Amino acid sequence: MNSLAAPVATEGTARLLVETVYELSRRAPAIIAAAAREMAGIRLCLHFGDGTHAELRTENSCLIASGELSGNPHVECYFDDRAMRLLFDLERRPVDQLFEGSLDVRGERSTVLAVWRTFQLLAQRASGLRSIQILWREYRDRTPEYWDGKPETAAGAAAGASANGLRLTRNGLQRPSDTGWAALDYLDHRHPEQTDRLPALVGGTLIAKSRLLWDGRKSAQWWKFDAASDSDLMETMLLCKARVRDEIAAIIPQREPKADLYDLMHVYPQREGKGLRPTLTIATCCALGGRGEDAVRAAAAIELFHNGFLVHDDIADGSTHRRNEATLHRAHGIGLAVNTGDALNLMAVDAVLSNLPTLGLGRTLGLIHEIMHMCRETVEGQAIELGWIRNGTVPRRDEDYFHMSTKKTGWYTCISPCRLGAVCAGETNPEILDRFNEAFRLIGIAFQIQDDVLNLVGEAALYGKEPLGDLLEGKRTVMLIHLFRDADPISRGRLDEICRLPRTDKTQEDAEELLDAMRQFGSIDYAIALSNHLAHEGVRRFEEDLAFIPETESKGVLRQIANYVTTRQL
Repeated sequence: MNSLAAPVATEGTARLLVETVYELSRRAPAIIAAAAREMAGIRLCLHFGDGTHAELRTENSCLIASGELSGNPHVECYFDDRAMRLLFDLERRPVDQLFEGSLDVRGERSTVLAVWRTFQLLAQRASGLRSIQILWREYRDRTPEYWDGKPETAAGAAAGASANGLRLTRNGLQRPSDTGWAALDYLDHRHPEQTDRLPALVGGTLIAKSRLLWDGRKSAQWWKFDAASDSDLMETMLLCKARVRDEIAAIIPQREPKADLYDLMHVYPQREGKGLRPTLTIATCCALGGRGEDAVRAAAAIELFHNGFLVHDDIADGSTHRRNEATLHRAHGIGLAVNTGDALNLMAVDAVLSNLPTLGLGRTLGLIHEIMHMCRETVEGQAIELGWIRNGTVPRRDEDYFHMSTKKTGWYTCISPCRLGAVCAGETNPEILDRFNEAFRLIGIAFQIQDDVLNLVGEAALYGKEPLGDLLEGKRTVMLIHLFRDADPISRGRLDEICRLPRTDKTQEDAEELLDAMRQFGSIDYAIALSNHLAHEGVRRFEEDLAFIPETESKGVLRQIANYVTTRQL
């Protein structure tokens, strides 16, 4: 879902901590952001009874767990096996959770308390995520000698389901026998019996019920909730993306000319994306009291517009790759690609109009209004950037980039999906719709800056485009604006020569020269710090401007997306 690198191989209990933080970073960014705020600037070293070690530290709003120690920790903590055994079992009183000599903590009082608050927050807000429960269950099964009861071994699990039904595995849900680990037994036995880890489309909603240990203001104990199942951002996005992909497949006609039109319309939508726009549309609809299914057709329309824009953008930019594969015009020629982009936009309009029988005239007119506004903003933003490139202009102010980025990608990536989801729920009051604008404007800019940074320093497999493609295409990014603003006159003259070259005349060496200059003048670090500031401001505005929305699982999904930008590792 993001640029987060998989954890380096770590053994024993340290591996459990590293994998837990990694999974939370992917699936529950809001939890990671909250934990990072508690531990800001603190380096924690953990020593475990099995001889393994781990380090926990923060970078901006990221919580970083590693099996390698870098030295000079602010807090050191030792857990022996008895302490680990009781760590996740919340049924015992705090006074009964420690054995003599099983736990040792060293550090200044204020930093120790901050670490304690961090782990209290992680326990309260993360214990309801099924993926985290799976990790801890697997940890327990790897060390059965440490636990009471009769734990299931890997061999026993492979033999099939127990008499009690299903049990938890990475491949799905199967009920376990009693484990002797009270917290996991409790959660397993009360979880709805379903064979698919992705929640089913039940009752007209695509957003799975969460256990709501955290409602945005306070936390509560897991044992006080009787009829809840959990969800996480990754699985929710996968589900929404899959549902909208199926809708797109149903919208695109199955008739001739297939090879030269309709088959090509499936190419970009079928390539892996994050699922951000479908999730924002559906979650907003549900958060305002609508049915998730009512927002699917609007979400499909946004995706059709998005992919039509991408086809045309790739031609205008001279891009060679899109989502790790050849761009449509490179694979099939400019003529067919242009026509396919036109057809995707046409089909998107048809998808919006097709809401009339199900959503009625009022909401459909509202959708048409929002879609037209979204498209106008997008083409205006594209015109601004293409004009800069054609004229050899590099703007001086970051605000110029903010304006262009919001128009070109911010509206159709972040703002419009929320507004369209609200309209699908029946909300057409402009004052209410505008409350989504500023928070998701800031989040959208931060997200785009991060994508621009990843094009320079990220792995090609994660970013999905050719290395340094933005520099070859002449994109006016925050890094380029900062570079021209801070470079000395002699350096700026050489950089201007490179930037004025057309795409066909630029070489990889030219792009690398620009990248070296950005590193020399601190432009990449500047962009990362700026995106972090904008993302945090976006989260603040989210909580402030959208406080009128009730605290439900659907709003929780929106909150996770808002915080995803703050916790994205670059």
